[in-house]
Amino acid sequence: METLNLLWTGLAVALQPGNLVFAGIGVLLGTLVGILPGISPSLTVALLLPVTFKLDPTGSIIMFAGIYFGAMYGSSTTAILLNTPGEAASIATAIEGHSMAKAGRAGAALSTAAIGSFVAGSIASVGLALLAPLIVELAVSFGPWDYFALMVLAFITVSATFGDSVLRGLTSLALGLVFGLVGIDKLTGQGRLAFDIPNLLDGISVTTMAVGLFAIGESMHVASRFSGIADKVEAVRGSLWMTKEEWKRSWKPWLRGIGLGFPIGALPAGGAEVPTLLSYTIERKLAAKPEEFGRGAIEGVAGPESANNAAATGTMVPLLALGLPTSATAAMMLAGFQQYGLVPGPLLFITNADLVWGLIASFMVGNLMLLVLNLPLVGLWVKLLSIPQPWLYAGILVFAAMGTLAANPSLTELGLLVAFGVTGYLMRCWDYPLAPMIVGLILGPMAESQFRRALQISLGDPWVFFKHPGSAALLSLALVALLAPLLFKQLRAFKGDDA
Repeated sequence: METLNLLWTGLAVALQPGNLVFAGIGVLLGTLVGILPGISPSLTVALLLPVTFKLDPTGSIIMFAGIYFGAMYGSSTTAILLNTPGEAASIATAIEGHSMAKAGRAGAALSTAAIGSFVAGSIASVGLALLAPLIVELAVSFGPWDYFALMVLAFITVSATFGDSVLRGLTSLALGLVFGLVGIDKLTGQGRLAFDIPNLLDGISVTTMAVGLFAIGESMHVASRFSGIADKVEAVRGSLWMTKEEWKRSWKPWLRGIGLGFPIGALPAGGAEVPTLLSYTIERKLAAKPEEFGRGAIEGVAGPESANNAAATGTMVPLLALGLPTSATAAMMLAGFQQYGLVPGPLLFITNADLVWGLIASFMVGNLMLLVLNLPLVGLWVKLLSIPQPWLYAGILVFAAMGTLAANPSLTELGLLVAFGVTGYLMRCWDYPLAPMIVGLILGPMAESQFRRALQISLGDPWVFFKHPGSAALLSLALVALLAPLLFKQLRAFKGDDA
């Protein structure tokens, strides 16, 4: 009952005119970036960080969340009409959705994707409201050793799940941890790794790193691979209204997608890629007409899209309750919280209850806005695909430089922006994930602080991290998360040799 009262209070916050405007801007921008190939929601949030640093924290974070969910909707449009998933989680949607578009059933594919996303987002938001307080109650009893172990788990899971190589993920994380050491040590007051540059004594700005890695690096990467050949866009043929049979074939995959997406997304090692592909596999096995798969089965769009949006909402559980990001966009939202001096976790539910519950309630409001935006305006969204890429990315470069300099006007900051941009480009070329580097910069100083506090309390005894059941269990999970991808890789190689 208390949770429902808090959710009702949050709904009153979310429905304030100013917050409704922020939510509307967020879902509109999110849909735009989801539709435009190559522009991710993490890139968009990174671009907006320096622009929003003086705005209202609640409204800005609601807008960031709107961008996240809007991009999930928009990427399905690109996957269906262009066969180019805007996000990795839309790969499963592209398999059947594009086949439906080529067969003249694009309207039904877009409709089941939009309605499924709305249903999944709404139900998953209620799940978030019920689950997050339970995790917060557990986390309130954590000691510094538990928090350190939790952050180690976050480091390992983020490094192991982003990209194809655990070693590359850990290397990216290590770079972020090193950059997190730059500045004045909070315990001793000594400068570290500043190299006599006064501007570095305040540390590396998360905003500068995020904009450099995601915006500048992405623009350079796209420019280096630009062919000048436009992609073929399938026309939206067929009514956007689903037939009675299409409704009948869609509603069960929607519910199964929620059942897969939300729990997996809520795990510290979650994400949207696994539940969407798992949903596609299950729908293929349960389909009444399995012969349609590969040629345009509507279940292959309904299930993965529902799982995608439910998983996106699920990632908010570890982010809000524990301060752990499990996706690149969640890492950018964590940077947004930090920009306003807010630390996601148990204390946030106590010190900023209106913000947290207003944010959770805004997920429901945003999903309704997205449903209204996506179906009637699909023709307008398709026209955006004709924007020339040189214009698009030139605008991103200008906006990135101006936004960063507006937030931190100095030559040092501009130099760091360019350096991180080149680093982001090289990391993309060599397939190094970017999100672990951001997570290392944000969580590294917090992990160091908790580590030192734990050692001070235990009088320097390193076994304190293994004496407490909570920290020992979390460190064991971190070890499993580190070794599991390596074991699976060896197992696949063994099976391949055996075959």
